[in-house]
Amino acid sequence: MACPICSAETEAKYRPFCSKRCADIDLGRWMSGSYAISTAPSEDDVEELAEALEEELEKRSHDLH
Repeated sequence: MACPICSAETEAKYRPFCSKRCADIDLGRWMSGSYAISTAPSEDDVEELAEALEEELEKRSHDLH
């Protein structure tokens, strides 16, 4: 089995990683939000984005005239 961080052979003590260093790198990525599980936007999110887009389009339309 290869380490998901550096592709070296894994060490039983740190499995699925090869070392504490790679395990810590992975933990840091989780804690910083580098790994994220996406979800479908809620209806409120969609409405909020649509309103913001409409406002921006309206603003740009006025800027052109």
